[in-house]
Amino acid sequence: MRSYQDLFRTREFTPLFLSSSAQAVAQTVGGLALGTLVYRSTHSPLLSAVSMFGPSLAQVLGATLLLSGADRLPPRRALAGISLTFAAGTALLALPRLPLWAVFAVVLVEGLVASLGGGVRWGLLNEILAKDGYLLGRSVFNMMNGVMQIAGYATGGLLVAVLSPRLSLALAAVLYTAAAAGFRLGLGRRPPRSQGRPSVSATWRTNARLWSHRPRRLTYLGLWLPNGLVVGCESLYVSYAPGAAGTLFACAAFGMLAGDVTVGRLLPPARRRRLATPLLLLLAAPYAVFGLHPPLAVAACLVAVASVGFGASLVQQERLMELTPDELGSHALGLHSAGMLTLQGVSAALAGSVAQLTSPAVAMTAMALASAGATLALATAARRTPAPAPRPAPAP
Repeated sequence: MRSYQDLFRTREFTPLFLSSSAQAVAQTVGGLALGTLVYRSTHSPLLSAVSMFGPSLAQVLGATLLLSGADRLPPRRALAGISLTFAAGTALLALPRLPLWAVFAVVLVEGLVASLGGGVRWGLLNEILAKDGYLLGRSVFNMMNGVMQIAGYATGGLLVAVLSPRLSLALAAVLYTAAAAGFRLGLGRRPPRSQGRPSVSATWRTNARLWSHRPRRLTYLGLWLPNGLVVGCESLYVSYAPGAAGTLFACAAFGMLAGDVTVGRLLPPARRRRLATPLLLLLAAPYAVFGLHPPLAVAACLVAVASVGFGASLVQQERLMELTPDELGSHALGLHSAGMLTLQGVSAALAGSVAQLTSPAVAMTAMALASAGATLALATAARRTPAPAPRPAPAP
């Protein structure tokens, strides 16, 4: 698979892409609306951050209890069901006078359901494109996510300012419903990739097998820690610049788009493999300047430059697939997604707590320094790890 045209000529890629696009817009519009709603009612950076990224906190439960379902549920039915669950939950969040405890209860349920989404979606993408097309396909999805976030945060910021956060949540619920319809009508019927019913024991066994291999374990930590700590910085945009959070989110999405295009399409394989650590350091470094309270225009530029570093995840995912047996591919991708989102949620809560005690600017600087430290520690550990033996070639 050598071009974007080849991707869109592949059966089922386009409906998966379009439905995922609608879901990405729903997440950005709904997340910004909910974070703004909670901040207006509580004036708490911590609660605002957790409301936006709280579903990620529940990913750890899903990763340890439910993840075997990523291979044991029919993909079309699972993706449509996840989108419908989010549509119902977001519609509930739009109700007036909903108690704060109920808001976070809905957020928790959404996170548990979402823990299956990454494994199902990326496992299906891997199945549709095969491994030779997965990196290019995933880069297109990442680019789409960047474009949809730019559009979603710009639109969401406008809707929140002109209309209200609750109406923005209602719109997000409609978009989730449209995504569910796209999955249901556009994807073909496929059997589960593994036999048997989803179970906690199957999830634990496969997680343990994936985690037992040191190079794969370091790859997972590299995908989770630096990324998650920087998302803690992003979770403070609403409290850092209440009137311009949508602008900062849109600039971050633009930078992520530029990084994904560069890494996924422009760089040759040999060069991009060497760029994982520099990109992760770029992801953190600009946020260290936020402690100086730069003007909004400078802050927006710093956010865009930093987000180019998210392109490192493509390099790391490619390595993860090289280190993972084919029969564990979907579960491995689901564990990556669930772990990444869990660390993002934990980091949002941590960043919000630091901001509550100090200020959003100080908290962003602290999270950036922690991310850079994690990157350097993991790079040192990787250099001390023997290279894995190459996989035997398949029999002719």
